[in-house]
Amino acid sequence: MVNESMLKLGTNRSCIRELFEYGLRQAAIVGKENVFDYSLGNPSIPAPPEVNEAIVDIIKNTDSLAVHGYTPAPGLPDARAAIAKELSERYGVEIRGANIFFTCGAAPALIAVIRALNMGESEFIAIAPFFPEYRPFAESNGAKLVAVPADIPSFQINWAALEERINERTQAVIVNTPNNPSGVIYTRETLERLAELLGRKSAEVGHPIFLIADEPYRELAYDGAEVPFIPTVYPNTIVCYSYSKSLSLPGERIGYICVPDWVEDSATVFAAIAGGARASGHVCAPALQQRVVARCAYSRPNLAAYDENRSLLYDALSSYGYDCVKPNGAFYMFVKAPGGDSVAFSNKAKEKNLLIVPGNDFGVPEYFRICTCVSKDMILRSLPAFQALIEEF
Repeated sequence: MVNESMLKLGTNRSCIRELFEYGLRQAAIVGKENVFDYSLGNPSIPAPPEVNEAIVDIIKNTDSLAVHGYTPAPGLPDARAAIAKELSERYGVEIRGANIFFTCGAAPALIAVIRALNMGESEFIAIAPFFPEYRPFAESNGAKLVAVPADIPSFQINWAALEERINERTQAVIVNTPNNPSGVIYTRETLERLAELLGRKSAEVGHPIFLIADEPYRELAYDGAEVPFIPTVYPNTIVCYSYSKSLSLPGERIGYICVPDWVEDSATVFAAIAGGARASGHVCAPALQQRVVARCAYSRPNLAAYDENRSLLYDALSSYGYDCVKPNGAFYMFVKAPGGDSVAFSNKAKEKNLLIVPGNDFGVPEYFRICTCVSKDMILRSLPAFQALIEEF
């Protein structure tokens, strides 16, 4: 009566969402102040002031039919040009408006690119730890997701495992840096080595192996860490970007795909991506938000609160005996579960109303994820629970 794979996706909720909703139920029982919810990566700093100012000004001073009407499928030409101009100036490259395709966030962007590149049972490689939704994005569109085990504890790339998994069916490698869930940024050295490997393997298999750069956290970096623009390192890179994290706009669903001219056969790739978006029903991203991000293309988040939370949690957990790499990007921390079983540890944490995400779905079952985009007050109130928990293990 219904598609079984879709039924499975609809009924087997992600562990992140399950934890978040469990927290809501617990809050009704024990009080919101007694639930320490680190489950969901929902920005906890407001959008930059100019974002709200742009929204108000556009609504007041732009024709209502234009503000709320359809745009061309890839987006408004002026808005696409504004994004391209900012990228070109920031990275010293030539990006044109015609290289930009607006999407309803990074998820539809990734799906459109996967649909465009899938030749029928093609393989897409994800490097652990990786965002769990990559798997349904690939598999629900007839492709196969191939996981590369994590490079522990640096969480860069397990080179031997990656090279072993590349074959003639490999269409792309998905990279997410700064990374969800580890908060680690791939170094320029790592990306250059990846570029060399994919260039060599592309020649061996006789077709380009693309890099899909999933970049919702590009602007979230600390301690002066560099976040390289991957198309300048590896030519056959397709960027999937979202403003959800950088401008604290997750509910507005706005992002873009960038296919630079130097991607091999870029016009064909772009047209196939447009087809992938069309087949998914994801064309004409919200017209108001296209105008907003075009006006705010040069805006950056104030990361002071995220940075303070990051240091506070890292210093406290390290002092209690937890083992984690201090993140230099995004707003997550990946911590080794005492005892080595993150599911068991997460379940034990729930007894203290401490909600942490086990790493199984991220491809690293011995670690758990903490979202640091929470209030400082909640962190301080939760620290005794973290300390008591590790002492029990």
